[in-house]
Amino acid sequence: MGAERQADVAPGQLLQQFVGAFVNELVHSGVTHVCLCPGSRSTPLALLLRRHPAIRVWSHLDERSAAYFALGMAKALRQPVALVSTSGTAAVNFAPAVVEARYSRVPLLVLTADRPPELREVGANQTIDQTHLYGRHAKWFAEMLLPETSEAAIRYARTMACRAVATARSSPPGPVHINFPFREPLIPAIPATGSTDDAETDGQTPFVAVQQAPRRPAPADLTALAVALRAARRGLIVCGPQDDPALPEAVAGLAEELNFPLLADPLSQVRCGPHHGPRVIDNYDAFLRDEATAQSLAPDLVLRFGATPVSRALLLYLERNPLARQVVAGEGGWNDPALVASQLIDADPPSLCQALLEALRLEGPRPPASDWPLHWQRTAGQTRAALQGCLAAQPGLSEPAVILDLAETLPAGATLFAGNSMPVRDLDTLFPGGDRPLRFLANRGASGIDGVVSTALGASAVSPEPLVLVIGDISFYHDMNGLLAAKRYGLNATIVLLHNDGGGVFSLLPPADDPEHFEELFGTPHGLDFRPVAEMYGLTYRQVQGRQEFRAAARESISAAGTTIIELRTDRAANARLHRDLWEATSSAVREPAARGTGR
Repeated sequence: MGAERQADVAPGQLLQQFVGAFVNELVHSGVTHVCLCPGSRSTPLALLLRRHPAIRVWSHLDERSAAYFALGMAKALRQPVALVSTSGTAAVNFAPAVVEARYSRVPLLVLTADRPPELREVGANQTIDQTHLYGRHAKWFAEMLLPETSEAAIRYARTMACRAVATARSSPPGPVHINFPFREPLIPAIPATGSTDDAETDGQTPFVAVQQAPRRPAPADLTALAVALRAARRGLIVCGPQDDPALPEAVAGLAEELNFPLLADPLSQVRCGPHHGPRVIDNYDAFLRDEATAQSLAPDLVLRFGATPVSRALLLYLERNPLARQVVAGEGGWNDPALVASQLIDADPPSLCQALLEALRLEGPRPPASDWPLHWQRTAGQTRAALQGCLAAQPGLSEPAVILDLAETLPAGATLFAGNSMPVRDLDTLFPGGDRPLRFLANRGASGIDGVVSTALGASAVSPEPLVLVIGDISFYHDMNGLLAAKRYGLNATIVLLHNDGGGVFSLLPPADDPEHFEELFGTPHGLDFRPVAEMYGLTYRQVQGRQEFRAAARESISAAGTTIIELRTDRAANARLHRDLWEATSSAVREPAARGTGR
């Protein structure tokens, strides 16, 4: 359409055709869920997304909660989810979730409405600079044209939608920000029935089909690494947080071929599942804290997958073995905070495992079995028994015991979402491996405590199997607004609230050595009672005391409809002492067999 005819198009029709073309291509590219917050300037996006029969719109009142809810949905689905806001500070409130999406590699599509160019920098109300609002935390930023109906403009709208989804999804996934300037009036026209402008049905091919092939190295390119792996006598595979469902089986097969121990962070999805075998090692966070044990387990080669592991003890172990050849494998990242890697391989991890298997088999048969993996297995078994025995001797229910009790309670297929600070650390230390399929999620990209409730509820909204969130009271307080989604949408979730009246993790960190200022600056007691919060949002609330009572409450909540908050009251100082007791019990258990073996 020429410029002379553009002016003849009614504003509502102009919005319907331009923005509608963009929305249709979102659907054709696979977007089916949208989270949005109320606002005037975003009206064209809100109405056209809501009118599309293939899109489920999740309306939220709080922008930060909405963003984290979308993040949780995208995590659970492993697919892009769209997020819509009006102009101004509303869009700024998306920033924490955008940061988390960038660093945890979650495909998020952020669509912000904006004032037109003539209203910027002239004092117009609710107008801020939204250009590159999220800086480098967005994988890609683009500002859309002011809506037009020319053929070129419609092609542009369709192409931008396809490109935005493809960019958010492409490896490594992450957030994309598209900014929409709109002039008033803001109401798009409703097309007549049978019009070619009607919302197009799901299942059509996108305007631009984008396909990303995995970067699979040829086995011949891995000959040198295969030779080194075969020659290693104390080789190790470490899997940090990642969510590719193809990796667990592939990396377990590689560990079997190499006869290497496989240290599996629960967030790697490798610790639990049908691929599980004796080479999958858990509880390493506890026994690697013992210096003598860590030294006896020094490796000569380490092959690493995934993001930085949760366990600080494991990170220190890797840092203290700089002479070992450490190979980091993955796509689009540099996961080596200790700066000890000697080789990085930029490739699709499951494909790399398969190519390595082929390269290894070309090198000949497996070498004779050694005691190296058995040493790790025995140490892990001794640690598991020591941890369970120490907790069994404790009166009542404790924060670490919650993890062991959930390990017995969760049904196959369930998702365990761990809050940051203590819950994810206890999960890493205590949750035993096994062949039951479970999924573990957490916001470990930036490791913030904000938005955790909303992220978990977003994941539960699209997860057919039960979801349990374990969260501390400070993190829970940060995101109480997120509970509204559980009420509005009747979500099924179990929230295990570990209430120790403050920041429990700091009791295990150096600030605890300054008693004069500790409570004011780090312990931060708040004295809140969360029962009225549950009542305000219409959620079931239970406070439990013992382990048997907790297990019964967890089972009941997991099998029931709706969201239940199960609260456990603990003492921060006692929790810190218990963790030290667990580490001491582990050291005693793993050192005694070594002492007997040397005749001491």
